[in-house]
Amino acid sequence: MYSLQFSAIIWLSDSWRALVMNYSHIEIELFGTLIIQFLFFWIPSIIYTSLDYIAPQFSEAHKLQPAPKQPTAKDIRQCVIVVIQNQIMTIIIQLLVMMAASRAGQPSAYRIESSLPTLTEMARDFILSLLIREVLFYYSHRILHHPRIYAYIHKKHHRFTAPVALAAQYAHPVEHIVANVLPIALPPQLLRSHILTFWIFLAFELVETSSVHSGYDFFAGQARMHDLHHEKFVVNFGALGFLDRLHGTDKMKKKEGRAE
Repeated sequence: MYSLQFSAIIWLSDSWRALVMNYSHIEIELFGTLIIQFLFFWIPSIIYTSLDYIAPQFSEAHKLQPAPKQPTAKDIRQCVIVVIQNQIMTIIIQLLVMMAASRAGQPSAYRIESSLPTLTEMARDFILSLLIREVLFYYSHRILHHPRIYAYIHKKHHRFTAPVALAAQYAHPVEHIVANVLPIALPPQLLRSHILTFWIFLAFELVETSSVHSGYDFFAGQARMHDLHHEKFVVNFGALGFLDRLHGTDKMKKKEGRAE
């Protein structure tokens, strides 16, 4: 067993070294990030959305909200179009930033080097990124719910009062950058993390956000918490929950109304 594990590590190390030696930093970051987005956002989202058709009885038994509240096929098609538009916009911005940084002698905000990060480093940066992401996401999310901003930007995302997985990235372009992209991309950049650590963190966040928007409560109440946010608007702004508990937004206030 130890020999197999050692052989796997050697193979991974050699494969990664060959990748770094044969491709530019821009190619590695851009195409690697696209692959992670496809594997850990699109595939889970498609599976969740397909449950109605491939396992209708299972779907009905585990859905959080009743059928009359579910989005129509037309709603989901529109959602797919908006998500693709947002992702194309993100790719263009990412490419422009990388090209500008490359001209300044800094081709990537992440560490792209021939050696693999240690497990200790990966665990440290992953945990710190989770905490920083929660702070960035919670407060940007609260700001987007401000009455003077909500109707112009965040209301689009709340079109899905019974969300589906793809609705995780159904958002106004400003919201997509401020609340979806930056809280995930910035923490590993601030920590100067290895790009493999960033990809692991990105994969986790993509699966998490598609799952909590899925409408199915498979993960210890997380989807139920976010589903309640989409229904009531004034609770559960964060993902980890500790800032909601700190600010008292983890429970409904008796006289608090629904955002318009």
